[in-house]
Amino acid sequence: MNHKSAPSRMLRLLFWESTIQCNLTCAHCRRLEDNEAAPNDMSTDQAKTLISQLAELGHSQPMMPIMVFSGGEPLCRPDLFELIAYAKEQGLIPALATNGTLIDEAMTDRIAASGVERVSISLDGATAEMHDHMRQLKGSFDQAVQGITHLHNKGVPFQINMTVTQHNRHQLTDLYELALSLGAVAVHPFMLVPVGCGVELAETDMMTPLQYEESLKLIADLEKRGDMEIKVTCGPHYERVKREVGLYPSVHGHGKAPAGHGHGHAHGQGQGGASSRGCLAGMGVVFVGHQGEVFPCGYLPVLCGNVLETSVSDIWNYSKDLVQLSDSDALEGKCGACGFRKVCGGCRARAYAETQNYLAEEPFCVYKPKGTHTS
Repeated sequence: MNHKSAPSRMLRLLFWESTIQCNLTCAHCRRLEDNEAAPNDMSTDQAKTLISQLAELGHSQPMMPIMVFSGGEPLCRPDLFELIAYAKEQGLIPALATNGTLIDEAMTDRIAASGVERVSISLDGATAEMHDHMRQLKGSFDQAVQGITHLHNKGVPFQINMTVTQHNRHQLTDLYELALSLGAVAVHPFMLVPVGCGVELAETDMMTPLQYEESLKLIADLEKRGDMEIKVTCGPHYERVKREVGLYPSVHGHGKAPAGHGHGHAHGQGQGGASSRGCLAGMGVVFVGHQGEVFPCGYLPVLCGNVLETSVSDIWNYSKDLVQLSDSDALEGKCGACGFRKVCGGCRARAYAETQNYLAEEPFCVYKPKGTHTS
């Protein structure tokens, strides 16, 4: 690895698949392995080495990264709270991504005492029927809502994540209202990416580019209300939509950002305000798998190294794929010609899934840059 790091790159979020084990079998999950692979999870000592290396990288840049303890289901990992405490001691900002079904009162007390900055819980619809269908477990909606209620009662900040598909997109507004009623500090809609189990799901549930655009405009209308933080994950052209509707400064300086926008610790794309790009793969995010393998994000299967063999800092600074992904001027097709490429960037994972080229144009974008004739 002898490629020079781009000076504008700063690692903001490291998602760690702390365990492959999970108590659910969600239809849209990125994982391809099952619970039998859990013995291959990184050991406690290996995980602490990862944490120490991430902290060392954080001390070399203006901000400490957020470390999201994800999975699988992280609450299935016996040493989870020991590792969260260690991350906190090292100066990192720990966050927890869970399906919420294992959060009873006792677990809530442990989460509250751990000092995690925020908990994200997935609700893939505003009704039990919709969510349970996606999660493939009857009762999982009620269990998740109960877990959310426990967190709220203990004053633990939480956000709600929703995987948006062709079949549940009509519940976006209802999910937003539900999140408000439950006391969430944020809603993060996640636009489905065809990887892992999502490849099969994509054939029936993937939105069309037009439905995708319509959903982003609806989300912008919800954000205009200003009730709570909204961030779209894996929907980078939301950065364009926000500018087009005047919700956020345009590339030409028009439009006005609502007060407080861009603050807080986001567990999805776009954290950091106007300087961010919609797709942060290689720009501000990495994903570390349960055996130490590093990818630009959890949905882009381009191996950039392994933290059990190479330090986090060296992988981040010198992986040719990570550095190339951060170069907006390297984008191809209509993404390369687009005036919004530095604030959007297109979803590199969708481009890769479609073409095996992560620099190709975003296949689910309806926007036509001036002077192009592509669809």
